[in-house]
Amino acid sequence: MRCNTFRQRAIIMKSWVLLVAGYMLISAVGEAQLAKSADEILKQAYSEAAKEQKNVFVIFHASWCGWCKKMDAAMNDQSVKKFFADNYVICHLVVYESKGKETLENPGALELLKRYKGEEQGIPYWLIFDKHGKLLADSKLRPEGGGLETGDNTGCPASETEVANFLKVLKKTSSLKEAELAIIQKRFRENEN
Repeated sequence: MRCNTFRQRAIIMKSWVLLVAGYMLISAVGEAQLAKSADEILKQAYSEAAKEQKNVFVIFHASWCGWCKKMDAAMNDQSVKKFFADNYVICHLVVYESKGKETLENPGALELLKRYKGEEQGIPYWLIFDKHGKLLADSKLRPEGGGLETGDNTGCPASETEVANFLKVLKKTSSLKEAELAIIQKRFRENEN
């Protein structure tokens, strides 16, 4: 009888070990696939933009990128955060992640970056779409009338010329007033330091 109980305990113990191991494996696989696809993120952003009568501000970035962090810090600064939140649905797409962090990349984000000629521009690289997904602007400073292939990425605007271009884009794609744009200008010029 005692042998039988020992066997039963061994079987139960093996079952628990297998169950826990299976759970851990499923959890690990699930964590490796946490990054939503670019299509999912944009679909949600367009839906939200349509409801709220806003445009979609897409920022391509990576965890290692210092200028990406400066862009986020500037846009989230209390002096300007409301201006951006009132006019844009802001979403981030992860590209060019460092070795070992590739699972953070959003599937399809690099293809989107390439579609809009940003793959050789560095990051952050940003695009502004209307609620239907029509491209309104990007982060390139280009000659008047230049196409998607021309121009240089302003990334996180900092210099006087970059910030002036950024303000021009914001004015074209939002309902921001001159006084609000002046505050944004002041905050983004701080990025040059």
